[in-house]
Amino acid sequence: MVVEVRHDGAFSVNGIGLNCAPFPLSFSVREAAGGWSVQATAARASELADVLVKAASDTVVVADVATNSFLDEQYVQWKPSQVAAAQGIDCSAHDWAALAAGVVGLSDEALVMRRDDVPGFLAGWHPYELTFVGLPNKPNAQQLDEIALAIATAHHGQPILPTLPGCCLWYSGHDDCYVWVESADRGVPPAILGRLLALIAGSALADAAPVEVSDPPHALVEALIEESRHWVGMLAAVSPDAVTVSLSATTQEWRLAQPLPEKVHRTAVYNVIEATWHLATP
Repeated sequence: MVVEVRHDGAFSVNGIGLNCAPFPLSFSVREAAGGWSVQATAARASELADVLVKAASDTVVVADVATNSFLDEQYVQWKPSQVAAAQGIDCSAHDWAALAAGVVGLSDEALVMRRDDVPGFLAGWHPYELTFVGLPNKPNAQQLDEIALAIATAHHGQPILPTLPGCCLWYSGHDDCYVWVESADRGVPPAILGRLLALIAGSALADAAPVEVSDPPHALVEALIEESRHWVGMLAAVSPDAVTVSLSATTQEWRLAQPLPEKVHRTAVYNVIEATWHLATP
């Protein structure tokens, strides 16, 4: 697949420390309660939308939205249904006000939309918090309330997807940068890692105008995951013809407060002219 990378993408606008050093690619995957859990950086929800909706089955329930992109005259955020209407998305809203009171991670209302409408819903604005789940069918009111209760009572660090009735995908984005995904689909982790590689390479090429970058082939990304479940990547050599990403295999997921690894185990090279990827050993 080809992704459009803009100069305001997650890798371009986020930095580390007071000197705003370049933000790394980080990817960690583990098996969790019969599915796969991914924690990663850096990607905006809109940059992963097409990847995620493939695993969302038929319907998406947007459980939480926080943004500064849609505010009224008193600087109060619009309701999610108002955001959807402004985006031209036909969806239904379900009142969660009683269940969401005092709960972090739930909006006062949930949005129920077709999975294919998610990219349009996210187009042109930036949520600093976003949570949605994917289901095979449109849920009824009871199912929606059960989803809200599961989110409200979730234990930090524990898989949440098994507690969400009927759901096949969980996505949570923080600061439009940090990614947490759970899915029963084995193809989701390599798709996310591949997209992150395309985004970080594109961040080195995008200027005033967006650029199109090809996702790496599935076999290349699978080879990386087979080698290690945890990777940290940084831009290395950049030229008009090629972008090289240095990749370090780690024993655990990277956290913002941790130093970046020094040893490079692999390099992923994007040929700009041919729009192809290959792996090399440094």
